[in-house]
Amino acid sequence: MDRRQLIASLAFGGLAASLAACAKNAGGQPILKVGSQRGGTKALLLSSGALEGVPYEIEWSEFPAAAPLLEAVSAGAVDLGEAGDAPFLFAYAGGARIKAVQAGRSGGAATAILVGKDSPIRSPADLRGKKIATGRGSIGHYLLLRVLENARLKPTDVSIAFLNPGDAKAAFTAGSIDAWVTWGSYVALARLHDAARILIDGDGLLSGFGYEAASEKAIAEKRPQIEDFLKRLATARRWAANNPDAFGKVLARETGLSEEVALYTVRQYRILPTPLGNEAVQESRAVLDRFRAAGTVTSDRDVARAFDTSFNGALA
Repeated sequence: MDRRQLIASLAFGGLAASLAACAKNAGGQPILKVGSQRGGTKALLLSSGALEGVPYEIEWSEFPAAAPLLEAVSAGAVDLGEAGDAPFLFAYAGGARIKAVQAGRSGGAATAILVGKDSPIRSPADLRGKKIATGRGSIGHYLLLRVLENARLKPTDVSIAFLNPGDAKAAFTAGSIDAWVTWGSYVALARLHDAARILIDGDGLLSGFGYEAASEKAIAEKRPQIEDFLKRLATARRWAANNPDAFGKVLARETGLSEEVALYTVRQYRILPTPLGNEAVQESRAVLDRFRAAGTVTSDRDVARAFDTSFNGALA
């Protein structure tokens, strides 16, 4: 499907009229505040052309990782944004006033444990006693827990340094940590620029679920805009899966990444929209159980309430 066909496939009709009426009643065009991680969602929608004709203003905010994005969503600084399942659930369990309104799924290979090219670490068992950096409650943190579990190691058998991606990259490049668990373009940068080696990735270990999370307040007050945005996002994801090169070029322009790094990133992270349902809930319980076993989550907040399935129609 080319760009023109993609735009034509978006059935705006009655919904656009409803949104226009909403804007007129509000005394002006409404604003939907959207968070994006390192250009991801923003570049995706711009490259696909799915935002053409949008009957409201989109105000973009860029975040280096899921945790600060979700904090902003919960606080109402942004209305919605994308995060992997682990950080979304970590934030929800911590009391964030957010709900998943759309799911996407990839293979999990975009998240990986990286080691230096000359590192003596050759298997997950070799991580014992090593210093490993990742983000607290991130998808990288969850992958590390899964890998340690499969290697019959406990979280206390390693030293985990909770760092944001920028600080973790600096520590990895300087050699002050033994391994780094990260995702997306950070994996691409380390592989292509620093000759890092992938010890193991999340393929077969991670569900691959990611969620577009919205604040409870935004769901209540901006439902028409959120529903329209999710429809465009689902269409854009399908387009990107079939047009990785075009997506990569816009990602490079939006983020300042080289085209080589951007293309590596989008080829590893091809996420397709999928309905929210029982599978997501069951997988989410397993994720939170591992975080609880590691002592990083202590609440028993009902995970089933983290999902709003009323937007599943936006996938059509």
